[in-house]
Amino acid sequence: MIIASKRGQDILAGGETRIAFAVNTEGYNDAGFAGVISRKYWPQLANAGKCELGTVLKKECNGVTFFALVCHSLEGGWKDQTETIRKCFDQIEGDEPVASISIGTGLIGILSGANFAEIQAGMEASTAKIILY
Repeated sequence: MIIASKRGQDILAGGETRIAFAVNTEGYNDAGFAGVISRKYWPQLANAGKCELGTVLKKECNGVTFFALVCHSLEGGWKDQTETIRKCFDQIEGDEPVASISIGTGLIGILSGANFAEIQAGMEASTAKIILY
């Protein structure tokens, strides 16, 4: 469920210790927000290899835990967006809130068919406490 919104703020400067973002099933995550994370904190993410839709990858770095949500395909687009997002967030363990960018609203998301209303519905349906950036 979305418990707070901090739109217009930089998620990396917000002081959150758990950050979630979208990655693709093909494992090519060198662009968009995933690209920023791969360049600054998680180099292996840029070419992570194939991952199953609904998988959550995790990396701790400098006191922040990053959660890469495998929620779309570069080839097949965004399928069952609400359910996939809910499933991904529900896999994140712990009660501490998870900060999330507005998944699917960047250029890659828009061009590949992301529907933010469906993605946001998945966030709301999740049992995870989400701070939306």
